[in-house]
Amino acid sequence: MTVELDLAADPVDLTVALVDIPSVSENEAVLADAVERALRKLGHLEVTRSGNAVLARTNLGCERRVVFAGHIDTVPINDNLPSRREGEILHGCGTVDMKGGDAVMLHIAANITDPKHDLTFVFYDCEEIEAARNGLGRIERELKDWLMGDVAVVCEPSNGTIEAGCQGTMRIQVRTTGKRAHTARGWMGVNAIHAIGDALRRLEAYEPRIVDIDGCAYREGLQAVKIEGGVAGNVVPDEAVLTINHRFAPDRGPAEAEKHLREVFEGYDVKVVDVAAGALPGLQAPAAKELVEAAGGTPVAKLGWTDVARFAALGMPAVNFGPGDPTLAHTKEEHVHVQQIKDCVSVLTQWLTP
Repeated sequence: MTVELDLAADPVDLTVALVDIPSVSENEAVLADAVERALRKLGHLEVTRSGNAVLARTNLGCERRVVFAGHIDTVPINDNLPSRREGEILHGCGTVDMKGGDAVMLHIAANITDPKHDLTFVFYDCEEIEAARNGLGRIERELKDWLMGDVAVVCEPSNGTIEAGCQGTMRIQVRTTGKRAHTARGWMGVNAIHAIGDALRRLEAYEPRIVDIDGCAYREGLQAVKIEGGVAGNVVPDEAVLTINHRFAPDRGPAEAEKHLREVFEGYDVKVVDVAAGALPGLQAPAAKELVEAAGGTPVAKLGWTDVARFAALGMPAVNFGPGDPTLAHTKEEHVHVQQIKDCVSVLTQWLTP
């Protein structure tokens, strides 16, 4: 199947074209091929391919480089393709997460041929599945220089507002042990589920920090997300496991977050089962300050984890900036206001045009 993209089209029409090419994770080849063909027709960009990721960049020798990143895969289709437009609303799988942002990137790549900063565009695969499959990881291993710059803009949906940095995330398991016995003679055993009660009370009483960084308020969180235990309906359980998710502000690294949780649950057997570092906002970096000025309004903290953290780990300030309401991502009702797509193009054009 061969599909052609018109990068000279209105960015809303370009969004429609992208949405109507299904690209569920691990099935991005048709869309990646179309993006690659369209970008190779532009004479001012160097283009390369990595799996189902397509990368393009200018090489003008500018003092600074801006890296734009957007994933081209979507979650599974939920009876929401092809796209449809109702007035100023565009419906369809990927309209928010994140083909509207991809269309903005493609429009900028095609139409700003003499930017005041060198530009890199990374259209990558497999973001919506396990982190180990994320195309950015492969690109970092094989083509790391393509990810390097002075600031990164991940065009994930942010309602057209700059969402700076992101929270870190950690999952722990709090485990208790006991002694099995028949429930008719419960006093002869030790109930592991009962023993987890104090951990739940600590969670209920927990007061999360709110941390201000570069004027962005990061609200931390600590939530029980799963509890397991029990052997049979007539047996005192000898083991229980409480799984807890911690969202921590980016002024803490994973080691500090783990230390904090071990203090909160002192006396319990605590095991870290998953962790991803956050990203500081970095809004004081010169190129980032220019973007903030162009966008207007007040940047907000990203309350969640995104791939900006991958760029932060490379030593770059990074922000989320793209069209669409992130609360609609992954829903059957996914839709985007077309004006947000146009506004994002306008902001980035103002920022990047000399």
